[in-house]
Amino acid sequence: MRIVESYSHLNGEEYLLVHRPTLRDEVIEVIASIDADEHRTKVSREKGREGQLLLAPAELNLSFKAGLQERGWSERRNRFWVTGDERVLRGVQGLSPDEQRARITAAGHEPILSYNQTDFVKDRVAVEVQFGKYAFVAHDLFVKHLSFFVSDVIDVGIEILPMKEMERQMSSGVAYYERDLLNVIRQGRGVPSVPLWMIGVAP
Repeated sequence: MRIVESYSHLNGEEYLLVHRPTLRDEVIEVIASIDADEHRTKVSREKGREGQLLLAPAELNLSFKAGLQERGWSERRNRFWVTGDERVLRGVQGLSPDEQRARITAAGHEPILSYNQTDFVKDRVAVEVQFGKYAFVAHDLFVKHLSFFVSDVIDVGIEILPMKEMERQMSSGVAYYERDLLNVIRQGRGVPSVPLWMIGVAP
């Protein structure tokens, strides 16, 4: 696979170039190592495309997982406690999970354990590979990467997306780089408030 376009949000790529050049290189290596055509195994049942062989997102994800894990990237979960009272929630932000639970309990509410999970983290950099439905990208950018950044787990997030030319070779409803680039830049320069490197890939 190849990188077609990329966008550096809040100097995400520049941060990598200066502070984590080896990790940036590893991501580029993994992308280049994947032969997308090997994963053209999904038989379409969609009207007008019946019987066509499409790129299989699950298989592509497994190739990315193998390549990144081979280089020491691993899953990371960020645990926290929540409740339905907005005032209490605002008061526990930034506290440790144990302190969150204690404060919520002391306020007379039931603490509910929750977490955000990202598939690949290494040396304060997170990678999400998104070949799923388009709604998942917003969750990656505005929840996962942002949560890990605010919690001081990462310094930058990387989001890998198919270009439209690749999305056309997949089932309908899959995210694509050009649309999600617009979704980020139309929010303004500072939203989401986490440095990101968005990458658009294609076979």
